[in-house]
Amino acid sequence: MLVTGATGNVGSRTVELLLAAGIPVRAAASGLDAVRSRFGDRVEAVALDFTDQATWEQAYSGVRQVFLMRPPHLGKPKTQMLPSLEAAKAAGVEHVVLLSLQGAERNKVVPHHALEAWLHESGLSWTFVRAAFFMQNLTTTHLTDVRDRDTIMVPAGAGATAFVDVHDVAAIAAAALLVPDQHHNTAWTPTGPQALTYSEVAEVLTDALGRPISYARPGLVRYARHARMVLGMPWGMVAVTSAIYTIARLGRAGGLTDDVRVVTGDEPVTFREFAMREAERWHA
Repeated sequence: MLVTGATGNVGSRTVELLLAAGIPVRAAASGLDAVRSRFGDRVEAVALDFTDQATWEQAYSGVRQVFLMRPPHLGKPKTQMLPSLEAAKAAGVEHVVLLSLQGAERNKVVPHHALEAWLHESGLSWTFVRAAFFMQNLTTTHLTDVRDRDTIMVPAGAGATAFVDVHDVAAIAAAALLVPDQHHNTAWTPTGPQALTYSEVAEVLTDALGRPISYARPGLVRYARHARMVLGMPWGMVAVTSAIYTIARLGRAGGLTDDVRVVTGDEPVTFREFAMREAERWHA
């Protein structure tokens, strides 16, 4: 099995779950060093760049199933990813588990929409894992805002978000890879058990960290400037995250599902459980 984005939040956990099940894994990322550092010799490490045809053959050869994660900086999938996916199909890939986005099927602005549309028409078997907003984005993308500035700087307004732990997302992805027939042409939407506003998130973090955390509630322009100049996001990622937070601001990111329990048999992690577990990450 090929896992793309193997060093990322969901990809790395998916690799671990497959390895625990005794499945040989080809782990792909843009750089080999990161894969080897993360997994050592437990996986077959390959470099994969969706925009570099020279990397495709080694990545896709002999593979029947793929966990597909869109790299955050690739905001134009029709030109930046679909040629590579056509090569994967030609190489014999049969089933793709796509890490997508909650509501992607209704939102043509997000890149995941185009990837889902292509898979629908590709003739391949597919599973869409339409994840809600990752809790771990607050320990990665927005880590320094919370840790160093005691604030959450996202343009989500007063909208609620159905945060989900990447461990729960990866559990569904791994299940779809391990038993593809049970997830053939199926879309799952893993969410946590509660939809929280970012003001409520700040309250939970305040309790978990023992110091005041505030929600700045910036507008789109202020957020874009902060994301680019302070957080160092590429413009493509700024655009995609702005679209995602706009969905939340409009009240369309709070839908809850029971998919984690249905697929895995376990209850989804709550945001408070996550915050208590990861509290050390936000201490300077």
